[in-house]
Amino acid sequence: MKLSVVIPAYNEICTIVELLRRVKAVPIEKQIVVVDDCSIDGTREELSRIAAADPSITLVLHDRNLGKGAALRTGFRHATGDILIVQDADLEYYPEEYPKLIEPIVGGKADVVYGSRFLGTHRVFMFSHYLGNKLLNLCTNILYNCIFTDMETCYKAFRREVLEGMRLRSDSFGFEPEFTANVMKRGYKVYEVPISYDGRSYTEGKKITWRDGFVALWWLIRCRFEPLDIGRETLVRMEKVRRYNDWIHEQVRPFLGRRILEAGAGIGNITRKLLGRELVIASDVSEGHLQTLRTRFVGSPRLRIIPLDLDRCGADALAGERIDTVLCLNVLEHVGDDARALRFFRELLVPGGRLVLLVPACPSLYSRIDAGLEHHRRYGRAELCSKMEEAGFRVERIGFLNLLGAVGWFVNGKILRRKMLPKNQLAFFDLLVPFLRFERRLRIPFGLSLLAVGRKE
Repeated sequence: MKLSVVIPAYNEICTIVELLRRVKAVPIEKQIVVVDDCSIDGTREELSRIAAADPSITLVLHDRNLGKGAALRTGFRHATGDILIVQDADLEYYPEEYPKLIEPIVGGKADVVYGSRFLGTHRVFMFSHYLGNKLLNLCTNILYNCIFTDMETCYKAFRREVLEGMRLRSDSFGFEPEFTANVMKRGYKVYEVPISYDGRSYTEGKKITWRDGFVALWWLIRCRFEPLDIGRETLVRMEKVRRYNDWIHEQVRPFLGRRILEAGAGIGNITRKLLGRELVIASDVSEGHLQTLRTRFVGSPRLRIIPLDLDRCGADALAGERIDTVLCLNVLEHVGDDARALRFFRELLVPGGRLVLLVPACPSLYSRIDAGLEHHRRYGRAELCSKMEEAGFRVERIGFLNLLGAVGWFVNGKILRRKMLPKNQLAFFDLLVPFLRFERRLRIPFGLSLLAVGRKE
């Protein structure tokens, strides 16, 4: 894996040369990206001289001083590595500890690693900064239900896919809490490792002040109560409705074979319930989701994780896999040409294999919630049955599920015109799963979803 070290720099003439020497000395293949944030003390000129003689350094110059967060966003755009590390331009942190930082990522255990100054050897520094860090860590842990010891650390290493869809906005030291909030809300797996720390005093050039503590608190609170991109946020929320996920698995389990392709696995909410079979292939179009799957299911010998774009339907990675079940849960509605995707599923299956589909039902329920989730459509029963038959499947079963969910969708999407289902409603709905089990005894005339099972003749 290639490493990209992203270094924001502003007025660091006393340290930048030694810092770059230490970074270059680390025996790991890497790209060094330095963003000068319009320094006025000679740092800019020194960096230009160094970069002109060293092709391993990518230098980007800001025309005006924008702040650390803005410099990091610029650096991330120029980074080409598989793993990114944030490195301050001072000498407070030790680049020789990069191997320790990235080890959990390389080993498949983590998506993001924080280097904690409070777990390792460190210089005794100001009590006011120590207290401020403790308070910010406490607020982070309360707001995001986690146990950070050092949210504000400079040393953050992460897979480049972590930035996928992440809209970072803070131009200043608010980067640390904003990044942390996004990481936690997206459900990435985070590790902390002990690092050494040699903190500077203000006379030695330290820039962060008590005012930045209030800025950090503002970003923590702001990010806690605003939605992420709706698709990822929905997957993270759905992970927590465990009874509902169990119920969905109960509905599809009787139709599952031994060699399953899960088309559109997301972050693995159902995938974990499929393990133990002869082969499970979890696929998704999002590289961020694929990395989450790889991290969550590291060490699962009968699970393969592959990229699959149903809008293109390339099947090279699936050749010879003898798939007897394609499981496609709440995915087909995202595909532009769903008829082509259904034909593709049929081609993948062995003779007698099954396609198990769960799709949003009742076109009249289409609302802003569907649009926010990038649904192209909701399906009628006759429409779905016809499309499956045209693709070459014999429909063995098709029926509505989740009558209560349809009512809630109508109220939220049509009457209240919401773009997303509230988190507390999902938690309440999870408590109503026993009613959904009772629903199986009835022939309900409509529902939130359609479950269809087709067999390849």
